[in-house]
Amino acid sequence: MLESMKGKAALVTGGSTGIGLAAAQAFVRQGAKVVIASRRIDLGEAAAHQLRQQGGEALYVQADVSQSGMVDELIQQTLAAYGRLDYAFNNAGSGGRGGWLVDIAEADFDKTIEGFLKSVWLCMKAELKIMLEQGSGAIVNNSSVDGQRAFPDDPVYSAAKHGVLGLTKSAALQYARRSIRINAVCPGWIRTPPTEDWIKADPSVEARMLAHQPVGRLGTAEEVGNAVVWLCSDQASLITGTALAVDGGYLAV
Repeated sequence: MLESMKGKAALVTGGSTGIGLAAAQAFVRQGAKVVIASRRIDLGEAAAHQLRQQGGEALYVQADVSQSGMVDELIQQTLAAYGRLDYAFNNAGSGGRGGWLVDIAEADFDKTIEGFLKSVWLCMKAELKIMLEQGSGAIVNNSSVDGQRAFPDDPVYSAAKHGVLGLTKSAALQYARRSIRINAVCPGWIRTPPTEDWIKADPSVEARMLAHQPVGRLGTAEEVGNAVVWLCSDQASLITGTALAVDGGYLAV
């Protein structure tokens, strides 16, 4: 257990499944209290119960973090429960239909930008206000390898994830002298529920995914979650404005 995290408060959006849940579990293992947020109440309550069964202190708050009012309520409930906010992992994301750029509907463009980019901006705004009052904090945003490269299957998704990195790096510079560190993780192909569903629907998809991963396997949610918690920890005290690839060599090719 990292003594520096014991008793601290962490917020994980999209924390009911996949990478978000794995990060919440990693925070709990290091002694942090955790608030998880997601839209699905059933999954969120089940995830919080699982964290408590593992000996952690955990609270679930239902929230769509692309909506400013729900983000504000989420932060208020976090403060009401724990009185502080030390770490935040802005992981939640959802989008519209991708495809060829000329075929993407305006409604799908808006849904993708709101779900993957506006949501991170709204959360950062609310989290930073609390951390500035405290005089310290660490934020990690979930981007993607597609935030550092072209993604022809969905150019709007790629644009949103590039935007997350722009927000991360620019905000990191703004608050670097205020004892607040802001970084991002850029996962490659990770074995999460959506990825599993994709593979079940079309088994040939996995081979195409593996073609991008020099390590020869998909990553695990736990591997990304551990990276998130490390970036939040004092062990990464000199790291800010960084986009950490957790991708099995994807971006090295």
